[in-house]
Amino acid sequence: MLFYNPTYWLFALPALLLAMWAQMRVRNAYSKYLRVPNQRGVTGLQAAEQLVRSQGLNNVRIEGTRGDLTDHYDPRSKTLRLSQNVANSRSVAALGIVAHEVGHAVQDKTNYGPMRLRSGIVPMVQVSAFIGPLIFFGGLLLQSTSVAWLGLILFSASAVFALLTVPVEKNASVRALQMLRSNGLVVQGQEDSGAQAVLDAASWTYVAALVQVLSTLLYYVFLLSGFSRRRD
Repeated sequence: MLFYNPTYWLFALPALLLAMWAQMRVRNAYSKYLRVPNQRGVTGLQAAEQLVRSQGLNNVRIEGTRGDLTDHYDPRSKTLRLSQNVANSRSVAALGIVAHEVGHAVQDKTNYGPMRLRSGIVPMVQVSAFIGPLIFFGGLLLQSTSVAWLGLILFSASAVFALLTVPVEKNASVRALQMLRSNGLVVQGQEDSGAQAVLDAASWTYVAALVQVLSTLLYYVFLLSGFSRRRD
């Protein structure tokens, strides 16, 4: 069958297992250090306000958002959004998450190259990630190699986006630790190592996302190469 090939799992299963492991690692680190209070007793919201001031991010607003682990920085509106569990928590985990998002705000302020490039291709990726696979499989159905290649090229924009996301997120985590230490929000020992563990665990989710996109892209190449050989 055109749309089902057992070989798919040779490409997809390793990426799927990595994604499951990464999500489990994030949840475990978050749950563990959510129970460890920081010695200064500051909440995630208080830490966010202090870090925003210390970095001179005068145009950044802080507001709440629904959900769990939905914290993010929106560069379009210059808004740092914190989930209730993080904003109200006095835990080491909350400090790590907040500092990471402030790290993105600092990237925005300093025109960090990979972040600018990633933001610039967002509209294209939103479209190509949806229509790329449709065009690809449409090309196979129509037995048109050129149409299938067009779909594959369009979908590859998702791989570029995922590739850019890895250094953006890792850089934000490096900035986060530096800010937490320089502002005295974490002390050496369990707090410092705990914040680092939360940030390191989160970074693996972006690596897993990249591997998933690349595995799908390789599977498309595998299908297309097989299709081309049959036509020849």
